[in-house]
Amino acid sequence: MNSLSDDVADVVIVGGGPSGAVTAHTLARRGFKVVCLEQGDWVSPADYPGNKPEFELLLQKQWSWNPNTRGRPADYPMNLDDTDVVPIMFAGVGGSSLLYGAMWMRLLPSDFRVKTLDGICDDWPIDYWDLEPYYNRVDKFLGVAGLGGDPAFPDQDFDMPPHPMGKGGVVAARGMNKLGWHWWPGTNAIPTFNHKHLVQCVRWGVCETGCPAGAKASFDIGYWPHAIDAGAKLVTGARVHQVAVDSEGRANAVVWVDREGREHRQCTNAVVMAANGIGTSRLLLLSASDRHPDGLANSSGLVGKNLMLHPNNAAIGLYDEDVESWKGPAGQLLYSLEFYETDLARGFYRGSKANLMPLPGVQHILETFDDQPFDQRWGDAVHDLDKFAGHALNWAGNIEDLPEERNRVTLDSVLTDSDGLPAPKIDYRISENTQKNLDFALARQREMHEAAGAAHIFTRELWREAPGHILGTARMGNDPATSVVDKFGRSHDVPNLFIVDGSVMVTSGAMNPTATIAAMALRTAEHIADTAAVQEVPA
Repeated sequence: MNSLSDDVADVVIVGGGPSGAVTAHTLARRGFKVVCLEQGDWVSPADYPGNKPEFELLLQKQWSWNPNTRGRPADYPMNLDDTDVVPIMFAGVGGSSLLYGAMWMRLLPSDFRVKTLDGICDDWPIDYWDLEPYYNRVDKFLGVAGLGGDPAFPDQDFDMPPHPMGKGGVVAARGMNKLGWHWWPGTNAIPTFNHKHLVQCVRWGVCETGCPAGAKASFDIGYWPHAIDAGAKLVTGARVHQVAVDSEGRANAVVWVDREGREHRQCTNAVVMAANGIGTSRLLLLSASDRHPDGLANSSGLVGKNLMLHPNNAAIGLYDEDVESWKGPAGQLLYSLEFYETDLARGFYRGSKANLMPLPGVQHILETFDDQPFDQRWGDAVHDLDKFAGHALNWAGNIEDLPEERNRVTLDSVLTDSDGLPAPKIDYRISENTQKNLDFALARQREMHEAAGAAHIFTRELWREAPGHILGTARMGNDPATSVVDKFGRSHDVPNLFIVDGSVMVTSGAMNPTATIAAMALRTAEHIADTAAVQEVPA
């Protein structure tokens, strides 16, 4: 590919995941000349492991969630020596949504007002009602399936009916009713009928390994075809290493390297960062200059800090009855917000969301007996255990992670990617508050299985490689001294630089964040278009 230095874009987007796709589609439809640079490639649904007998083995290496293990050409390594949780991600068109479970949950109104309600952290500069119309529009665009009327949420309507709860969902719901705890049928970005480029879900139950049927609303299918039809240009295999600024302090180019090691310079009138909470902060730090010695957009010193990763734990229940745990969505069959809000009688702030997932695969079943003696789970004993295949349910806890400046992304002094660029170093330790939250949630998950009649319960106190929610490293706020971007995602320091990924989240909530990220990206993209004259972006 030839250098694009003479081809000036209205907007360059760095990253082709959910937020980049939404931004590209929105701006291209408004007539802007959009170029998106994505370090990964297109992935064919036929290549996903979920429709192959050896899918559990394929997840160990080439389809691992951990880029350090996976080692694909598009991946960059991370120094994980000082982290309790491994951030997982996938580089490709659609980003990590290729391997997400499509659990489509909004933040609650309280999540935006933690300082006001609980006296900790900071309030967001926006609230739920600012985002609600954008939530609604993204839901409709993707064909989100769900059931309105959940008393835990403000009113929601869905164009698509919810997925069947299945035998497993019914068993779990009965247990929750015994306990008197909140539960609701799962909301998933997986259409229950054909929708645009998405086909009706066939319930294969392998959502988190990539949907081979093309039914899940990963953003390579859910948004990118529409963005390209609207005129957006998507460049794959493009590893960005610098956002350049002019003498007036405005971003004017993005420098990137192709797979052959050739450098390109894409000139532009505005830059949108959409590379996730690690990739965005890494690139801003890599873009340090005499004018920005601590990294681009980093006068606050907060770029890379306040990393939130949503540590997860899980209780897996094995049941004597067949609960058809090979049927999706996975995705969530049910969720519970019984313990979502702060109750200081529990001894910690904030809470968790629990979601029920099926658990397909014999290897997963055998792993649930890790707490048993060796001779009771291997050899001839395997044949006594694999009878539980199809009988497993997983209550997983998504734990709210409070922002702490010590949890951060920096540039490693030794480790580099394949182009010689400094790799990110992750420093992340679970706080005392978060550990109490984890312990409490796990005990409740065990109770859920006990109430439902599980024959064997295995608990995992922490999923070290989960769940891929990378938030908070370029937080939004009104004060440039205590935030990186304003309430529309615009840098306080560089007026034509915007951030649309999970970096901007002030607090993490306990919800799967993609719905919020997509809604915020839509809001920011429309703000960019509406204020183009002020930003000196030609309409």
